[in-house]
Amino acid sequence: MKPFIFSIVLLVAIVIFYFSLKKLYKGLLIGKPENRFNKILERLKNVLVVALAQSKLFREPVAGLMHAFIFWGFCALLIVVIESIIQGFYPYFSFNFLGYFYSAITFTQDLFGLLVVTGVLIAVFRRFILKVPRLHSEKDGNMDAAFILSLIFIVIVSMFGQNIHNYHTDSYAYRFVSDFLRSSLEIKKSHIVYEYFWWIHIVTILVFLNYLPYSKHLHVLTSIPNVFFAKLKSEKNVLKPLNLEDETATVFGALDIEHLSWKQLFDSYTCTECGRCTAACPANYTGKKLSPRKIIMDVRHRVHDLTFYGDNQSIKEKVLIHNYISDEEIWACTTCNACVTECPVLIEHIDTIVDLRRGLVLTESNFPSELNVVFRNLETNFTPWAFSYMDRSAWAEGLDVKIASEDNSPELLFWVGCAGSFDERYKKVSRSIVKILKSAGIDFKILGTEEKCNGDAARRLGNEYLAQMLINENIQTLEKYNVKKILTACPHCYHSLKNEYPQFGGKYEVVHHTELISQLIKDGQLKISQEIKSQVTYHDSCYLGRYNEIYDSPRQTLTSVNGIELKEMKRSFDKGFCCGAGGGRMFLEEKEGKRINIERTEEALSLNVDTIATACPFCMTMLSDGVKAKDAIEQVKVKDIAEIVAESIE
Repeated sequence: MKPFIFSIVLLVAIVIFYFSLKKLYKGLLIGKPENRFNKILERLKNVLVVALAQSKLFREPVAGLMHAFIFWGFCALLIVVIESIIQGFYPYFSFNFLGYFYSAITFTQDLFGLLVVTGVLIAVFRRFILKVPRLHSEKDGNMDAAFILSLIFIVIVSMFGQNIHNYHTDSYAYRFVSDFLRSSLEIKKSHIVYEYFWWIHIVTILVFLNYLPYSKHLHVLTSIPNVFFAKLKSEKNVLKPLNLEDETATVFGALDIEHLSWKQLFDSYTCTECGRCTAACPANYTGKKLSPRKIIMDVRHRVHDLTFYGDNQSIKEKVLIHNYISDEEIWACTTCNACVTECPVLIEHIDTIVDLRRGLVLTESNFPSELNVVFRNLETNFTPWAFSYMDRSAWAEGLDVKIASEDNSPELLFWVGCAGSFDERYKKVSRSIVKILKSAGIDFKILGTEEKCNGDAARRLGNEYLAQMLINENIQTLEKYNVKKILTACPHCYHSLKNEYPQFGGKYEVVHHTELISQLIKDGQLKISQEIKSQVTYHDSCYLGRYNEIYDSPRQTLTSVNGIELKEMKRSFDKGFCCGAGGGRMFLEEKEGKRINIERTEEALSLNVDTIATACPFCMTMLSDGVKAKDAIEQVKVKDIAEIVAESIE
């Protein structure tokens, strides 16, 4: 009788689960195609390191351990679930025939059962007692979490109940927890009680399985595939180019989910709603509407609405960007990459945000009014500011700097950048770099008036058309002079030239000035002898750090200068806090909440240092403004690393 009843229960559960998955798959088909099946071995390595080893979760040790207990526990207990399912058809079945291997199975079963219970209790304590802020999302999932945690707890308790009353031949079994409970509580084995726990165990697992597709815990099913399909190292943190010559396209960028790729929709399925992204977001931290978690959840809600209620006219008339996500949320993003760095399942938040910006700019011509001037300047002056491109090399007057047009194959091209060419403060950094290069005996040249903005700001602001125009024109110039190696002082120029120009055929060896200076000092090619007595804190640029993992060379350079004492801010390295200028925010006013640069400046000033070191023109501007706003100009100086090194050269 038991096999017959179980067969019906299992069949019903499988059929319901199948149709739930079919609905989810139907939702993915709304998105655009994208190839994420290349480089299988590299993708499998990602799965091993990120998904199975839980590496990103351990960025928060307690939460990571809690989740690892539950995840690894369920992985280890899969064989127990299989054994229980087989027993539904053959009640006396057991893996006991595996001999001593079965001893290992039963031992790990009890061990991981304990770990899962521990993980569940920690999760309950964190969510309902400590009430960790990031765990409470915009659409509070406490009831959902409580239900899931209850199901997990019941699965483990019923497993221990089965083991205590197990009546199978268990000559090789080693269930130390179950045996201890049975002996200490003087419980006698009971076939009826065993069957009772068996049914609870199986039914709870089937309920759990069929609840997942409608729960925020859908990531139990999708997280490993999402890690597999995530961007690989060569593509990581790089925006996808738009085909602007596609005459069939009615929308450039994205306004609704059909304009996003299936992978971006799959990201929304995988969001664990853990809130790590939002907790790390500088815009959210300083009181802006933007929440990276909400952006991804809103994509999921839109997919759900179209999949389940697509025939409803009011649902059809809505679009993602205006009805689910507000324009203000999209424009608040600094593209600092903190959300992507913190996400334990490798969701690509910034790709979605920039695609929505592209939709607003390219399709609707709908963007903040301040950007009219920025875009116009980029088109006519090839810089975000209203300076004539003819003055681009004026900063180098009197420095005997050679122009590339004088030599078609420069050994090293110094890409000065817009700030280094026009910003009065950052011109000093450009001059310091020239001093360093000449002191090290390095032959270099600049493009002069032929250099144009690298296109980063236009691209992150959604104006892909303008960005591609600038990129292609720069590539033509670089090819004309047969440029192979480029030095730049701007992390935004660095990232674009190194990682995004190859999309358009421009492949170069690109180094940031902090990398080159550090290497010159190591090689003894650059002699620094002047002592500089100073307490310094270094601010990590997002585009240098999180985007390109350059953390050591700036610090090594600073500590190589005699007399400098380096102090680290609490939020540093890959947990560094954005200055607020990335993603084109340099050219937009902050009208909501606290200014991001003030938050970062206050953190630096709390260390009582006399110098804030930077390695980015945007960071220098934002932190200098912050120091002025805090009336600390007399106490604290903001200097680029190149300036500090230049001062230490005789």
